[in-house]
Amino acid sequence: MDDASKQIEQQMTVLLRRVQRIHISTSAGDLDLDRSAYGIMARLADDGPQRLGALATAFGLDPSTITRQVQSLEKAELATRTTDPADRRASILALTDEGRGALERTRGHRRERFYAAIGDWSDDEREAFGRLLAKFNESLDSILGRP
Repeated sequence: MDDASKQIEQQMTVLLRRVQRIHISTSAGDLDLDRSAYGIMARLADDGPQRLGALATAFGLDPSTITRQVQSLEKAELATRTTDPADRRASILALTDEGRGALERTRGHRRERFYAAIGDWSDDEREAFGRLLAKFNESLDSILGRP
């Protein structure tokens, strides 16, 4: 492994720890969204209502795991399940208005932290970082076989 690859791996480890700290620091408040709830809710907000099977595939989880996580969101009235009109055996999950509001507040807190971290970067640096991070995520999706 070359030095640049070693540095990337080391910095990814640091990044994961920092992201966890951001999650913890932005989960305090009127609603404590755990990482799985936040991830599911963000996907629903960004990509629209989805079948539970699609969510399980997207997160690389067993359907029973995603079902438990979805039940938690339903119990908190952050998401609601309806029957898929195209296949009545399947369910579609969507955010409730309360869920959308909770996600927007949590995203706002997180984005404030991220913006503070890169606020003194140039526009070119932010654009390059975003572009390379997207490319990295696409590469991970490619090797992991996930959409």
